[in-house]
Amino acid sequence: MSEALRLAEKALFTTSPNPRVGCVIVKNNVILGRGYHIKSGGPHAEVMALEEAANQAEGSDVYVTLEPCNHFGKTPPCVDALIQAKVKKVFIAMQDPNPLVSGKGIQALKDAHIETEVGVMEAQAQLLNAGFISRMSKKLPFVRAKLAVSLDGKTALNNGKSQWITGDEARQDVQHWRASSCAIITGIGTVMHDNPKLSVRLYENARQPLRVVVDSDLKIALDANILREKPLLIVYANDKHKRLAQLKSLGIECIQLNNNDKVDLAALLKTLAVREINDVWIEAGEGLNGAFLKANLIDELIIYYAPVILGSEAKGMFMMPVYENLENKITTTVIDHRWIGQDLRMRFKIK
Repeated sequence: MSEALRLAEKALFTTSPNPRVGCVIVKNNVILGRGYHIKSGGPHAEVMALEEAANQAEGSDVYVTLEPCNHFGKTPPCVDALIQAKVKKVFIAMQDPNPLVSGKGIQALKDAHIETEVGVMEAQAQLLNAGFISRMSKKLPFVRAKLAVSLDGKTALNNGKSQWITGDEARQDVQHWRASSCAIITGIGTVMHDNPKLSVRLYENARQPLRVVVDSDLKIALDANILREKPLLIVYANDKHKRLAQLKSLGIECIQLNNNDKVDLAALLKTLAVREINDVWIEAGEGLNGAFLKANLIDELIIYYAPVILGSEAKGMFMMPVYENLENKITTTVIDHRWIGQDLRMRFKIK
């Protein structure tokens, strides 16, 4: 199953909106076939592994990281292929959270008198597909917020300058997280101060996530770098600066989600889920970070701590209301920490 998970991870940047799935076929302690789902519309992991195993799959054990599908989508059901191959037993890391599949693929295997065992390395499989699970179970993408901060918890100087707090290695690490995300959200403050492209630069012709700019008053400059990057979505509350017609003339999609003259962030995430966005990556300033955190819309924080100090007047991590009691504090659990060059990357689960 470890090998199947490793195979699934090879398609970390390409499978969206589908889950990442790997498969290994074994008989007499010999691996006969390996496969993983590369992209939507392409063959599923089980089919690729069966093709490699050829006519030797009868009586074999199959290790797959997600319950085999039993319905027709863009490809035929994987369950049928396993039944036709006359495999002996299927080890499944986790049940599929998709209501179209959940439990039905397992039952179809049992009905064909094929043994099944579910829950082998389930936690690792769930981590690999946190976004897909969230979208299927909660109708919301999995949201990670990234912050690059000084030792005293500051994200930018008081004048807004933040390039660069962390080192080259940390910024390269961010590229991997961007590439594995379906959408990157930023705020108009970051666009105005940093003028970013928010593109993936891991390799030539890399898949570019949907860039989403939260701009309540629609004041984005028409020469902003991000306007030249596609795909792009601008979300606004009011067209106070009369930019809507000009942006649409540039072929830029804009949607209005107004909640008391601010962008409705919960509605934005629901909209992204409808568009089959699994994983969201936030790169923003203290205003938008605070708004997402206050609304309880962040699942995980990824914070890069740089060995620098910016001082008390620099900008913080989250713009939040003043708390009078410690009972109001937001608590987290550390799920990972490691050195990335000279910077310390810490991952926190929001409780």
